[in-house]
Amino acid sequence: MELQSTPATPWSHKSTQGSRQRRNLVAACLAHLLHDGYTDQLYAYLPTWQTEFGLAYADLAIIRALYYGTMGGLQVPADWITARLSPRTALALATFVAAAGFLVMALSFGLTGLCAGLVLAGVGSSIQHPRASLLVAQTYGQSSRGPLGIYNFAGDLGKSIFPAAVALLLPYMAWRPVVGFMALIGLAGGSVLLALIPQQSFVIAEKSAPSQGREGRGFSLLVVIGASDTATRMGYLLFLPFLLQGKGGTEASVGLGLALLFAGGTLGKACCGWLGQHLGVVWSVVVTEAMTALMIIATLKLPLTSTLIILPLLGAFLNGTSSVLYGTVPEMAKKGGVARAFAIFYTGVIGSGGLAPIIYGSIADHSNRTTGIVAAALTAAAIIPMVLVLRPFLRDPPADA
Repeated sequence: MELQSTPATPWSHKSTQGSRQRRNLVAACLAHLLHDGYTDQLYAYLPTWQTEFGLAYADLAIIRALYYGTMGGLQVPADWITARLSPRTALALATFVAAAGFLVMALSFGLTGLCAGLVLAGVGSSIQHPRASLLVAQTYGQSSRGPLGIYNFAGDLGKSIFPAAVALLLPYMAWRPVVGFMALIGLAGGSVLLALIPQQSFVIAEKSAPSQGREGRGFSLLVVIGASDTATRMGYLLFLPFLLQGKGGTEASVGLGLALLFAGGTLGKACCGWLGQHLGVVWSVVVTEAMTALMIIATLKLPLTSTLIILPLLGAFLNGTSSVLYGTVPEMAKKGGVARAFAIFYTGVIGSGGLAPIIYGSIADHSNRTTGIVAAALTAAAIIPMVLVLRPFLRDPPADA
Protein backbone atom coordinates (compact mmCIF):
# COMPACT_ATOMS: atom_id res chain seq x y z
CA MET A 1 0.00 0.00 0.00
CA GLU A 2 1.36 3.41 -0.93
CA LEU A 3 1.54 5.84 1.90
CA GLN A 4 0.23 9.31 1.16
CA SER A 5 1.18 12.44 3.05
CA THR A 6 -1.65 14.42 4.56
CA PRO A 7 -1.77 18.18 4.81
CA ALA A 8 -0.92 19.72 8.15
CA THR A 9 -3.97 20.28 10.31
CA PRO A 10 -4.45 23.32 12.60
CA TRP A 11 -3.92 20.96 15.52
CA SER A 12 -0.56 19.77 14.18
CA HIS A 13 0.47 23.37 13.50
CA LYS A 14 -0.37 24.34 17.08
CA SER A 15 1.46 21.27 18.36
CA THR A 16 4.58 22.17 16.37
CA GLN A 17 4.41 25.77 17.53
CA GLY A 18 4.00 24.68 21.13
CA SER A 19 7.00 22.40 20.82
CA ARG A 20 9.14 25.22 19.43
CA GLN A 21 7.98 27.54 22.19
CA ARG A 22 8.96 25.03 24.86
CA ARG A 23 12.35 24.38 23.26
CA ASN A 24 13.09 28.10 22.99
CA LEU A 25 12.06 28.72 26.59
CA VAL A 26 14.13 25.78 27.87
CA ALA A 27 17.12 27.00 25.87
CA ALA A 28 16.82 30.56 27.20
CA CYS A 29 16.49 29.24 30.75
CA LEU A 30 19.54 27.01 30.29
CA ALA A 31 21.59 29.95 29.04
CA HIS A 32 20.45 32.12 31.96
CA LEU A 33 21.19 29.35 34.47
CA LEU A 34 24.70 28.84 33.08
CA HIS A 35 25.70 32.49 32.85
CA ASP A 36 24.22 33.58 36.19
CA GLY A 37 25.85 30.53 37.73
CA TYR A 38 29.18 31.59 36.24
CA THR A 39 28.72 35.06 37.75
CA ASP A 40 27.91 34.08 41.31
CA GLN A 41 30.31 31.13 41.60
CA LEU A 42 33.17 33.66 41.65
CA TYR A 43 32.37 34.41 45.30
CA ALA A 44 33.39 30.86 46.23
CA TYR A 45 36.88 31.32 44.75
CA LEU A 46 37.70 34.65 46.44
CA PRO A 47 39.24 33.25 49.67
CA THR A 48 41.44 30.88 47.65
CA TRP A 49 42.58 33.66 45.31
CA GLN A 50 43.30 35.91 48.26
CA THR A 51 45.61 33.31 49.76
CA GLU A 52 47.35 32.28 46.52
CA PHE A 53 47.98 35.76 45.12
CA GLY A 54 48.30 37.71 48.40
CA LEU A 55 45.39 40.03 47.59
CA ALA A 56 43.74 42.63 49.79
CA TYR A 57 39.96 42.91 50.00
CA ALA A 58 40.01 45.89 47.65
CA ASP A 59 42.01 43.81 45.16
CA LEU A 60 39.41 41.06 45.35
CA ALA A 61 36.67 43.59 44.67
CA ILE A 62 38.54 44.81 41.60
CA ILE A 63 39.05 41.24 40.34
CA ARG A 64 35.36 40.49 40.69
CA ALA A 65 34.57 43.77 38.93
CA LEU A 66 36.59 42.63 35.90
CA TYR A 67 33.86 40.08 35.21
CA TYR A 68 30.83 41.87 36.65
CA GLY A 69 31.72 45.25 35.16
CA THR A 70 32.52 43.80 31.74
CA MET A 71 29.27 41.85 31.67
CA GLY A 72 27.19 44.85 32.77
CA GLY A 73 28.93 47.52 30.73
CA LEU A 74 28.85 45.59 27.45
CA GLN A 75 25.13 44.72 27.43
CA VAL A 76 24.26 47.35 24.81
CA PRO A 77 27.42 46.99 22.64
CA ALA A 78 27.11 43.19 22.73
CA ASP A 79 23.51 43.40 21.58
CA TRP A 80 24.50 45.72 18.72
CA ILE A 81 27.36 43.46 17.61
CA THR A 82 25.23 40.29 17.65
CA ALA A 83 22.08 41.92 16.22
CA ARG A 84 22.53 40.18 12.85
CA LEU A 85 22.91 36.76 14.48
CA SER A 86 20.01 34.49 15.27
CA PRO A 87 19.34 33.93 19.00
CA ARG A 88 20.49 30.33 18.46
CA THR A 89 23.91 31.41 17.20
CA ALA A 90 24.24 34.32 19.63
CA LEU A 91 23.46 32.26 22.74
CA ALA A 92 25.78 29.42 21.72
CA LEU A 93 28.54 31.91 20.94
CA ALA A 94 28.01 33.70 24.25
CA THR A 95 28.31 30.43 26.15
CA PHE A 96 31.38 29.25 24.24
CA VAL A 97 33.15 32.60 24.81
CA ALA A 98 32.33 32.57 28.53
CA ALA A 99 33.56 28.98 28.80
CA ALA A 100 36.75 29.96 26.95
CA GLY A 101 37.31 32.66 29.57
CA PHE A 102 37.12 30.06 32.31
CA LEU A 103 39.54 27.82 30.39
CA VAL A 104 42.04 30.71 30.31
CA MET A 105 41.57 31.15 34.06
CA ALA A 106 42.26 27.44 34.57
CA LEU A 107 45.64 27.61 32.80
CA SER A 108 48.81 28.43 34.74
CA PHE A 109 49.20 32.03 33.62
CA GLY A 110 49.20 33.51 37.11
CA LEU A 111 47.24 36.58 38.15
CA THR A 112 47.43 38.05 34.63
CA GLY A 113 45.79 34.97 33.14
CA LEU A 114 43.13 35.04 35.84
CA CYS A 115 42.27 38.66 35.05
CA ALA A 116 42.28 38.07 31.29
CA GLY A 117 40.02 35.05 31.67
CA LEU A 118 37.57 37.02 33.81
CA VAL A 119 37.32 39.76 31.19
CA LEU A 120 36.80 37.23 28.38
CA ALA A 121 34.13 35.40 30.38
CA GLY A 122 32.41 38.72 31.09
CA VAL A 123 32.36 39.50 27.37
CA GLY A 124 30.59 36.20 26.71
CA SER A 125 28.05 36.67 29.46
CA SER A 126 27.23 40.21 28.31
CA ILE A 127 25.56 38.71 25.22
CA GLN A 128 23.25 36.35 27.08
CA HIS A 129 20.71 38.65 28.76
CA PRO A 130 19.48 40.68 25.76
CA ARG A 131 19.55 37.79 23.29
CA ALA A 132 17.90 35.18 25.54
CA SER A 133 15.27 37.69 26.65
CA LEU A 134 14.60 38.51 23.00
CA LEU A 135 14.19 34.82 22.21
CA VAL A 136 11.52 34.44 24.89
CA ALA A 137 9.77 37.69 24.00
CA GLN A 138 9.61 36.91 20.28
CA THR A 139 8.53 33.33 20.91
CA TYR A 140 5.58 34.19 23.15
CA GLY A 141 4.61 37.64 21.87
CA GLN A 142 2.04 39.40 24.05
CA SER A 143 1.97 36.37 26.39
CA SER A 144 5.65 36.64 27.26
CA ARG A 145 5.38 38.03 30.81
CA GLY A 146 4.92 34.63 32.43
CA PRO A 147 7.65 32.88 30.40
CA LEU A 148 10.03 35.77 31.11
CA GLY A 149 9.34 35.17 34.80
CA ILE A 150 10.38 31.54 34.35
CA TYR A 151 13.50 32.71 32.49
CA ASN A 152 14.26 35.03 35.41
CA PHE A 153 13.74 32.17 37.86
CA ALA A 154 16.24 30.00 35.97
CA GLY A 155 18.97 32.56 36.62
CA ASP A 156 18.39 32.22 40.35
CA LEU A 157 18.72 28.46 40.07
CA GLY A 158 22.15 28.97 38.52
CA LYS A 159 23.10 31.35 41.31
CA SER A 160 22.25 28.62 43.81
CA ILE A 161 23.67 25.57 42.03
CA PHE A 162 27.05 26.77 40.76
CA PRO A 163 28.42 28.40 43.96
CA ALA A 164 27.28 25.39 45.98
CA ALA A 165 28.99 23.00 43.55
CA VAL A 166 32.24 25.00 43.68
CA ALA A 167 32.12 25.14 47.48
CA LEU A 168 31.74 21.36 47.60
CA LEU A 169 34.58 20.71 45.13
CA LEU A 170 37.22 23.12 46.45
CA PRO A 171 38.04 21.13 49.62
CA TYR A 172 38.96 18.14 47.43
CA MET A 173 40.43 19.78 44.30
CA ALA A 174 42.70 22.70 43.50
CA TRP A 175 40.83 25.74 42.20
CA ARG A 176 42.20 25.53 38.64
CA PRO A 177 40.78 22.05 37.94
CA VAL A 178 37.47 23.21 39.40
CA VAL A 179 37.45 26.22 37.07
CA GLY A 180 38.38 23.94 34.17
CA PHE A 181 35.49 21.63 35.04
CA MET A 182 33.11 24.60 35.00
CA ALA A 183 34.48 25.58 31.60
CA LEU A 184 33.68 22.10 30.27
CA ILE A 185 30.14 22.46 31.58
CA GLY A 186 29.87 25.70 29.61
CA LEU A 187 31.17 24.08 26.44
CA ALA A 188 28.67 21.27 26.85
CA GLY A 189 25.92 23.81 27.52
CA GLY A 190 26.74 25.71 24.33
CA SER A 191 26.50 22.49 22.34
CA VAL A 192 23.13 21.71 23.91
CA LEU A 193 21.87 25.17 22.95
CA LEU A 194 22.81 24.56 19.31
CA ALA A 195 20.89 21.29 19.36
CA LEU A 196 17.93 22.59 21.33
CA ILE A 197 17.00 25.86 19.62
CA PRO A 198 15.30 25.31 16.24
CA GLN A 199 16.93 26.85 13.18
CA GLN A 200 13.78 28.90 12.68
CA SER A 201 13.44 30.05 16.27
CA PHE A 202 11.18 33.06 15.83
CA VAL A 203 7.75 31.65 16.65
CA ILE A 204 5.68 34.71 17.42
CA ALA A 205 2.61 33.59 19.28
CA GLU A 206 0.88 36.95 19.09
CA LYS A 207 2.20 39.76 16.99
CA SER A 208 3.01 42.67 19.21
CA ALA A 209 3.74 46.13 17.91
CA PRO A 210 4.13 48.47 20.85
CA SER A 211 3.12 52.00 20.02
CA GLN A 212 5.77 54.64 19.69
CA GLY A 213 4.04 56.58 22.49
CA ARG A 214 5.14 54.02 25.03
CA GLU A 215 8.82 54.83 24.53
CA GLY A 216 10.90 57.66 25.94
CA ARG A 217 9.76 58.70 29.39
CA GLY A 218 7.89 55.47 30.02
CA PHE A 219 10.81 53.19 29.33
CA SER A 220 13.22 55.45 31.22
CA LEU A 221 10.93 55.30 34.24
CA LEU A 222 10.75 51.51 33.95
CA VAL A 223 14.56 51.35 34.07
CA VAL A 224 14.59 53.60 37.17
CA ILE A 225 12.00 51.35 38.83
CA GLY A 226 14.04 48.25 37.99
CA ALA A 227 17.21 49.84 39.33
CA SER A 228 15.41 50.91 42.53
CA ASP A 229 14.01 47.42 43.04
CA THR A 230 17.50 45.94 42.66
CA ALA A 231 18.91 48.57 45.03
CA THR A 232 16.37 47.57 47.69
CA ARG A 233 17.30 43.91 47.36
CA MET A 234 21.07 44.43 47.41
CA GLY A 235 20.87 46.94 50.24
CA TYR A 236 18.89 44.61 52.47
CA LEU A 237 21.15 41.65 51.68
CA LEU A 238 24.13 43.74 52.77
CA PHE A 239 22.70 44.16 56.27
CA LEU A 240 20.80 40.89 56.80
CA PRO A 241 23.72 38.83 58.20
CA PHE A 242 24.54 41.57 60.71
CA LEU A 243 20.86 42.01 61.57
CA LEU A 244 20.54 38.32 62.41
CA GLN A 245 23.74 38.39 64.45
CA GLY A 246 22.41 41.39 66.35
CA LYS A 247 19.38 39.32 67.34
CA GLY A 248 21.69 36.66 68.82
CA GLY A 249 22.03 34.53 65.71
CA THR A 250 25.02 32.24 65.20
CA GLU A 251 26.82 31.60 61.92
CA ALA A 252 24.42 28.71 61.37
CA SER A 253 21.46 31.04 61.92
CA VAL A 254 22.87 33.52 59.43
CA GLY A 255 23.34 30.76 56.84
CA LEU A 256 19.83 29.48 57.46
CA GLY A 257 18.39 32.98 57.16
CA LEU A 258 20.09 33.61 53.83
CA ALA A 259 19.01 30.21 52.53
CA LEU A 260 15.38 30.89 53.53
CA LEU A 261 15.43 34.32 51.90
CA PHE A 262 16.94 32.97 48.67
CA ALA A 263 14.52 30.03 48.59
CA GLY A 264 11.58 32.39 48.89
CA GLY A 265 13.12 34.66 46.27
CA THR A 266 13.44 31.82 43.80
CA LEU A 267 9.78 30.93 44.28
CA GLY A 268 8.79 34.59 43.97
CA LYS A 269 10.56 34.98 40.65
CA ALA A 270 8.80 31.92 39.29
CA CYS A 271 5.33 33.01 40.41
CA CYS A 272 5.26 36.79 40.07
CA GLY A 273 5.82 36.80 36.32
CA TRP A 274 2.51 34.99 35.92
CA LEU A 275 0.97 37.31 38.53
CA GLY A 276 1.96 40.30 36.40
CA GLN A 277 0.47 38.70 33.32
CA HIS A 278 -2.95 38.22 34.94
CA LEU A 279 -3.20 40.92 37.61
CA GLY A 280 -1.31 43.60 35.72
CA VAL A 281 2.02 45.33 36.27
CA VAL A 282 0.81 48.20 38.42
CA TRP A 283 -1.10 46.24 41.05
CA SER A 284 1.49 43.46 41.13
CA VAL A 285 4.31 45.95 41.79
CA VAL A 286 2.25 47.90 44.32
CA VAL A 287 1.56 44.71 46.29
CA THR A 288 5.09 43.31 46.14
CA GLU A 289 6.84 46.59 46.99
CA ALA A 290 4.42 47.51 49.79
CA MET A 291 4.86 44.06 51.35
CA THR A 292 8.63 44.28 50.87
CA ALA A 293 8.82 47.61 52.72
CA LEU A 294 6.54 46.46 55.55
CA MET A 295 8.32 43.14 56.04
CA ILE A 296 11.77 44.73 56.00
CA ILE A 297 10.67 47.04 58.81
CA ALA A 298 9.13 44.05 60.60
CA THR A 299 12.47 42.22 60.61
CA LEU A 300 13.91 45.14 62.57
CA LYS A 301 11.40 44.61 65.36
CA LEU A 302 10.82 40.85 65.47
CA PRO A 303 12.95 38.40 67.50
CA LEU A 304 15.28 35.98 65.74
CA THR A 305 12.90 33.03 65.39
CA SER A 306 10.04 35.12 64.04
CA THR A 307 12.40 36.85 61.61
CA LEU A 308 13.58 33.50 60.26
CA ILE A 309 9.96 32.40 59.83
CA ILE A 310 9.01 35.38 57.65
CA LEU A 311 12.21 35.50 55.59
CA PRO A 312 10.92 33.11 52.85
CA LEU A 313 7.84 35.29 52.35
CA LEU A 314 9.97 38.43 52.36
CA GLY A 315 12.26 36.81 49.80
CA ALA A 316 9.29 36.08 47.51
CA PHE A 317 8.20 39.73 47.53
CA LEU A 318 11.77 41.07 47.46
CA ASN A 319 12.68 39.12 44.32
CA GLY A 320 9.27 38.73 42.70
CA THR A 321 8.95 42.29 41.43
CA SER A 322 11.85 41.81 39.03
CA SER A 323 9.95 39.14 37.08
CA VAL A 324 7.01 41.51 36.64
CA LEU A 325 9.30 44.29 35.43
CA TYR A 326 11.29 42.10 33.02
CA GLY A 327 8.03 40.95 31.46
CA THR A 328 7.09 44.59 30.78
CA VAL A 329 10.22 45.48 28.79
CA PRO A 330 9.01 44.14 25.40
CA GLU A 331 5.85 46.26 25.37
CA MET A 332 7.82 49.38 26.32
CA ALA A 333 10.42 48.88 23.60
CA LYS A 334 10.53 50.40 20.14
CA LYS A 335 9.19 48.18 17.42
CA GLY A 336 12.03 45.86 16.47
CA GLY A 337 14.17 47.09 19.36
CA VAL A 338 13.29 44.57 22.05
CA ALA A 339 16.83 43.20 22.43
CA ARG A 340 18.29 46.71 22.77
CA ALA A 341 15.62 47.56 25.36
CA PHE A 342 16.57 44.50 27.39
CA ALA A 343 20.24 45.43 27.08
CA ILE A 344 19.57 48.94 28.43
CA PHE A 345 17.34 47.59 31.20
CA TYR A 346 19.93 45.03 32.31
CA THR A 347 22.65 47.68 32.24
CA GLY A 348 20.64 49.78 34.68
CA VAL A 349 19.81 46.82 36.91
CA ILE A 350 23.36 45.45 37.01
CA GLY A 351 24.81 48.91 37.61
CA SER A 352 22.40 49.47 40.48
CA GLY A 353 23.36 46.10 41.95
CA GLY A 354 26.98 47.21 42.04
CA LEU A 355 26.42 50.72 43.44
CA ALA A 356 23.58 50.13 45.91
CA PRO A 357 25.62 48.30 48.61
CA ILE A 358 28.16 51.14 48.54
CA ILE A 359 25.46 53.79 48.98
CA TYR A 360 23.54 52.00 51.73
CA GLY A 361 26.78 51.03 53.44
CA SER A 362 27.84 54.68 53.48
CA ILE A 363 24.48 55.64 55.00
CA ALA A 364 24.96 53.06 57.75
CA ASP A 365 28.56 54.12 58.33
CA HIS A 366 27.45 57.71 58.91
CA SER A 367 24.49 56.75 61.10
CA ASN A 368 23.79 53.12 62.04
CA ARG A 369 22.67 49.79 60.60
CA THR A 370 19.01 50.41 61.35
CA THR A 371 19.04 53.61 59.30
CA GLY A 372 20.60 51.74 56.39
CA ILE A 373 17.87 49.08 56.51
CA VAL A 374 15.13 51.70 56.78
CA ALA A 375 16.64 53.44 53.74
CA ALA A 376 16.30 50.19 51.77
CA ALA A 377 12.65 49.86 52.89
CA LEU A 378 11.93 53.46 51.89
CA THR A 379 13.41 52.76 48.44
CA ALA A 380 10.89 49.95 48.01
CA ALA A 381 8.08 52.25 49.14
CA ALA A 382 9.23 54.96 46.70
CA ILE A 383 8.65 52.56 43.81
CA ILE A 384 4.88 52.61 44.43
CA PRO A 385 4.26 56.21 43.27
CA MET A 386 6.71 55.66 40.40
CA VAL A 387 4.77 52.68 39.06
CA LEU A 388 1.53 54.64 39.34
CA VAL A 389 3.10 57.32 37.13
CA LEU A 390 4.14 54.54 34.75
CA ARG A 391 0.55 53.30 34.42
CA PRO A 392 -0.47 55.35 31.33
CA PHE A 393 2.43 53.86 29.39
CA LEU A 394 1.42 50.26 30.09
CA ARG A 395 -0.86 47.82 28.36
CA ASP A 396 -2.04 46.03 31.49
CA PRO A 397 -4.43 43.13 31.16
CA PRO A 398 -7.64 43.15 33.17
CA ALA A 399 -7.40 41.53 36.56
CA ASP A 400 -9.49 38.55 35.45
CA ALA A 401 -7.48 37.90 32.26
